[in-house]
Amino acid sequence: MPLFDKKDKSRYATFTRRAAGMGGGMTAIFAILAGRLYQLQIRDGSQYMVEAEDNRISERLIVPPRGRILDRFGTELASNRRNYRVLLVSEQATEGVANALDNIGKVIFLTDQQKKKVMHDVAMNKKFVPVPVVENLSWEDFSRINLHLPYLPGIQPDVGETRDYPFGPQMVHVLGYVAAVSPEELKRDDDPLLSLPGYRIGKRGIEREYEENVRGTAGASRVEVNAYGRIIRELGKNPGTPGEDVWLTIDRQVQQVASEKLAGESAACVVMDVTNGDVIALASTPGFDPNLFNVGLTGEEWRGLTTNDHKPLLNKVMGGTYPPGSTFKPAVALAAIEAGIATPDYHVHCNGVFVFGGHQFHCWRKGGHGSLDVEGALQHSCDVFFYETARRVGIDRIAAAARMLGLGAATGIELPGERSGLVPSREWKQKTYHQSWQQGDTLSVGIGQGYVTATPLQLCVQAARIASGRAVLPRLVHSVGAKLVQRSEAPRLNFSDEALATVRSGMNKVMNDPGGTAYTWRIAQPGFEMAGKTGTAQVRVYSREEHARGITKDAHLDWKLRDHGLFIGFAPVDSPRYAIVSVVEHGAVGHPQVVAAHDIMLFCQQRDPARHPAAWPVTSAAAFQPEQSGRQSAIIPASYKAGG
Repeated sequence: MPLFDKKDKSRYATFTRRAAGMGGGMTAIFAILAGRLYQLQIRDGSQYMVEAEDNRISERLIVPPRGRILDRFGTELASNRRNYRVLLVSEQATEGVANALDNIGKVIFLTDQQKKKVMHDVAMNKKFVPVPVVENLSWEDFSRINLHLPYLPGIQPDVGETRDYPFGPQMVHVLGYVAAVSPEELKRDDDPLLSLPGYRIGKRGIEREYEENVRGTAGASRVEVNAYGRIIRELGKNPGTPGEDVWLTIDRQVQQVASEKLAGESAACVVMDVTNGDVIALASTPGFDPNLFNVGLTGEEWRGLTTNDHKPLLNKVMGGTYPPGSTFKPAVALAAIEAGIATPDYHVHCNGVFVFGGHQFHCWRKGGHGSLDVEGALQHSCDVFFYETARRVGIDRIAAAARMLGLGAATGIELPGERSGLVPSREWKQKTYHQSWQQGDTLSVGIGQGYVTATPLQLCVQAARIASGRAVLPRLVHSVGAKLVQRSEAPRLNFSDEALATVRSGMNKVMNDPGGTAYTWRIAQPGFEMAGKTGTAQVRVYSREEHARGITKDAHLDWKLRDHGLFIGFAPVDSPRYAIVSVVEHGAVGHPQVVAAHDIMLFCQQRDPARHPAAWPVTSAAAFQPEQSGRQSAIIPASYKAGG
């Protein structure tokens, strides 16, 4: 009996310890679960509620309309047009993506490269996400797709927006273009719009310089999605803020005339208002169609642009630098007058050759010009006169006068990529070549050769400053949105009225007195007369033997060996309003730069509403209707309505 009692008690004790252990374990587990539930439901409940809601609600960016770019009278130079495109939803392509592309190819043309890109995009996205197949279709091709739609499973026609440049090559070096975002640009700019597939930003010109203004602010669409990311319904929509319109000082019709007059040449032309610096025309030829960069260039098209010896991708107005040739002589003349050297009775005799240091410096006219004063030297563009005058004046005073006229420094125009040109000095040569400045260097600079270079834009500024007597600077943008771009009045130049009047008179004789180098191309209409200065810039060195037997005429040389042709001018002579520069690379044969300047300047003056109101077409600012574009427009500035 005692033994039985002991065994029974031991069994009960073991059971009790195990039950207690299991009970304690279960209690601990339930305690942990209760704590976790407390954390999820009470302490962190609101956080997880937000995360769950975020999984259910998705925000999709909406691309805002890009701001337009308009000329001074409201003509749209860059706008947005409908983009007819075709999308492919792979899960709906019952016969497979490859077969779907083959079927599309039977309706509209698709290249192998396009098909390859679509296959790549399909592989990188979810099956229900639409992938672009082809964009910027013509209405005929888009209609054909819609007609065959019942036989094209997985295909979705779509209408979006894309950038449009209606004037193509004529405006490309002003406007630039838009193209796909590069990885480098994506790193520099944290705007989420740039990460959208197919989004395009400004690459050159005004499109690039005012990208942040014309881009606008992204909108958002709140949509409900399922666990796979498929859209169930739209809950709300904020369309965002459209980009701002940019109003330019450009006159589209003057720009067109400039482009047409220089067509076929490798050339540059600028027209400026001398009173305020407004750029009326800025043309660089040849151009290229900016719409090609929007839709995508082929390899052949890109090679054609990069290998063309006329450099269509280069904006020659501000990116091309040239020896100014004789268009630099007005700067030398001003320096000489201000230095007290070129007095009213100052004359230099030209016999065709200037001898200095055992070297012969030839005048362009064999036999020379005889005795000339400053005005006569400008009229006949006598090299010997300016050799001797430059020697007396010295490089320091010549350089100071040239810089005062706007040469040797960037103008600050609202376009990227401007070059500064070069007005050489003693310090510059010592630093660059570790050599001292020589008198021979001064002689070459005296006729716009040697080390001195300038952009066509700088030469136009020089002409405008001579005409106005003020330090005007070029301006291309009048207003952004409804905000006027403010500018202070240009200060007077530190040249005497007598010096400026003498140089203007000499430039007037160039055009309007018999014997002037541009007399043949004068503007004969009373009240429209133009003053100017021709220039020829050598691109090769003439040997002594060539001078002795006679310089080979440009017409008998290969195009690349011909001299550049330059011209600067202002009009009307009595009350200057416009300045012009025309530069034709290797264009000294036939003086196309002067012919173009004559036609452009005459047309520009005839369009001046202050003098000839009837000359303005019905598309002027007063007749422009913003609602024609289908989009709210900025108010046309009052100064533009008055022609200013």
